[in-house]
Amino acid sequence: MGIAVTGAQHMGRCRPGPRLRRRPAFLVVAYAFTVVMLGGTIPTPLYPIYQHRIGFSALVVTLVFAAYAAGTLAALLVFGRLSDQVGRRPVILAALGVAVTSTAVFVLDQSLTGLFVGRALSGLSVGLCTGAATAGLAELHPGSDRARGALVASTVQMAGLGLGPLLSGLLSQYGPAPTTVPYLALLGLLLPAGLIALVPETVSAVGRPHLGVQRLAVPAQIRAPFAAAAAAGFASFAFLGLLTSLVGRFLATSLHNTSYSLAGVLVFALFLAVVVAQLLGARWSSRKALLAGLGLLPAGLLLFVLALPTGSLALFVAGIILGGLGVGLDFRAALALVSHLAPEGKRSEVVSAFFVAAYLGITLPVIGVGILTTFASTLVAATAFAGVVTALAGAAAWVITSRAGSLALRG
Repeated sequence: MGIAVTGAQHMGRCRPGPRLRRRPAFLVVAYAFTVVMLGGTIPTPLYPIYQHRIGFSALVVTLVFAAYAAGTLAALLVFGRLSDQVGRRPVILAALGVAVTSTAVFVLDQSLTGLFVGRALSGLSVGLCTGAATAGLAELHPGSDRARGALVASTVQMAGLGLGPLLSGLLSQYGPAPTTVPYLALLGLLLPAGLIALVPETVSAVGRPHLGVQRLAVPAQIRAPFAAAAAAGFASFAFLGLLTSLVGRFLATSLHNTSYSLAGVLVFALFLAVVVAQLLGARWSSRKALLAGLGLLPAGLLLFVLALPTGSLALFVAGIILGGLGVGLDFRAALALVSHLAPEGKRSEVVSAFFVAAYLGITLPVIGVGILTTFASTLVAATAFAGVVTALAGAAAWVITSRAGSLALRG
């Protein structure tokens, strides 16, 4: 059942104020998208500090992270079409407002409850911004090249996710008030994003937009290749979730390094590898990119796991970078494959089902690792995680190389 949004029907009658030209408008949307995504990962290096101050386990860290993923997924499923109805600008402004609220919660309430609320709100802001900003960048590209605009959107999204831990890691390591100053810096970065109010609208508002949970459906004829793509998305997001929630714990317990700045740099390197892989694989076929990514991800996990008992930072870094390259190739190709295979009238339902699979990947395996660490070693938990993700990658590769999968990829 949908929820009517009152007042939206009058938006189209508002008198337009001053508006930015196309190129600066494009840059403002890219900046706003980057800063909102940055806020989504800024707590990553700070979890060990919260653990020490408040006193909670690795399992609780994974649950706090799951609150972020739940907020993002809820926004994508409930508000995913809202910018098509009321316009890109108001939805991005709403995302910025939620991001400011989330950041204020982190500053003012540094209890466990505050962490859960702040993370859920930051996930909501990311989910609100993702669809609207991605569409806005495609529509506002200075050369009217929607494909390049979408590529910029994907790049700034991952860049923002990588810059968050880098910023907070450095500020918490070398500045005062490590759980306050990074969020104050984020508030400062969010303020210029208010220029979104001057961006020209690219969508005509409808009279009475409705909100409702997006339907999920996968037609029978594409279920095998969809399952392979969904498994690749699940595995890719699982790797991202593991690192962005527990990198500090792995560094402290296995590599005996408690540097917050190093944790931030490593997560930045992870997302940089994702961006590089997406750019390099942009001209590859979905089959080639998927298979390459499904090989790199388990290889990265193998190095990652080997680094824990040996205490080798070099192996740890190599594993993160290889895994990040695999994630970048896999996720982009899997999403492209799903969009290509989905029948015209079912595309949004199929793509939404894919995102649900991906966000289950960023939550369930990571929570499983958190549970395992309560009665087993970090090495055992990481090995179990690597085994599950490798099995999924192998199954996805088998489907892709099978006759049915090959035909689907060609079709």
